[in-house]
Amino acid sequence: MNQNHYCVIMAGGIGSRFWPLSRISKPKQFLDILGTGRTLLQSTYDRFIEIIPKENIIIVTNAMYRDFVFEQLPDMTPHQVLLEPMRKNTAPCIAYANYKIKLNNSDAVIVVTPADHLILKQELFLNGIKQALDIASTENVLLTLGIKPNRPETGYGYIQANTKKLSGRPDNMRKVKTFTEKPDQELARVFYESGEFYWNSGIFIWSLEAITNAFKQHLPDVDSIFASGMDVYNTPGEQKFISQIYATCKSISVDYGIMEKAEDVYVFFSDFGWSDLGTWGSLYDHSSRDGEGNMVSGRNAFLYDVRNSIVNVPENKIVVLQGLDDYIVVESGNVLLVCRKEDEQRIKQFVNDVKIEKGEEHV
Repeated sequence: MNQNHYCVIMAGGIGSRFWPLSRISKPKQFLDILGTGRTLLQSTYDRFIEIIPKENIIIVTNAMYRDFVFEQLPDMTPHQVLLEPMRKNTAPCIAYANYKIKLNNSDAVIVVTPADHLILKQELFLNGIKQALDIASTENVLLTLGIKPNRPETGYGYIQANTKKLSGRPDNMRKVKTFTEKPDQELARVFYESGEFYWNSGIFIWSLEAITNAFKQHLPDVDSIFASGMDVYNTPGEQKFISQIYATCKSISVDYGIMEKAEDVYVFFSDFGWSDLGTWGSLYDHSSRDGEGNMVSGRNAFLYDVRNSIVNVPENKIVVLQGLDDYIVVESGNVLLVCRKEDEQRIKQFVNDVKIEKGEEHV
């Protein structure tokens, strides 16, 4: 394996759209949500350990999830697990990882990935990552993985790319024109039919030099505060320093802060069976179902005239459901959720309302 290759796994989100199974106290990346015997974080680690030296894998997570990381990935050393005192979106966590990596290897080439994605065609995916790492190691470019859309999807962000093939580049690499947030149904259909748009996977590949230069140009305030910690990283004073600077650092995504503004941004596109597993519906699309189209977790669930629904209930509870079509039914801890699948985007609103009315212990 190439000792210059690194992987940064972002594992600090709370997965609120998978509520009530995913909670602030234990979000979805630390759950075996696919029923494979491995959590989403473990599955992501397993995937990248095939091409990245294990000592070069870095986990960035919230400080409250420290114990989950070491329980699930016991091979990790403390210097490989970066603990954020608060959530500040993706740009600060990437800047933090950049300077930790710089301590060890200024020639690093990095893949940055969320911890909670599903990849069905792993060999095809890893071949694409290796190809992108090779390009990023020799050129001052910022690469993002794009997914060829197979439907007009409103749940993903989109990347618009130039349709012209690039001389001397792989056939599946294009110059990025624009990034677009999640569209409505009509706009999603326009994107899909145009052939110029790809789903934004949120997976990035770049050299340490290229991303550091991009931070200096587009997010100099964020870059400078993390650069000021070079003398304290990997010392007993690191966590105190990080707590201090996070309190002052602005919250901003790397997409908005850098990728939408930088010049040398390219998309690698493919179809490797990707899903961001962002919603119950996306899990339903990739799970086995019974003869009535139901995805059922819970051996004591009795279903009568129930079709096309998601049922996730405790193993030790008898649950009887009758007459539901296209519903989500999830019970976890002290919360029961019942809602139409078509309204699952409202789950964030439900979580917020419960938090305001009943307190954080329910979310």
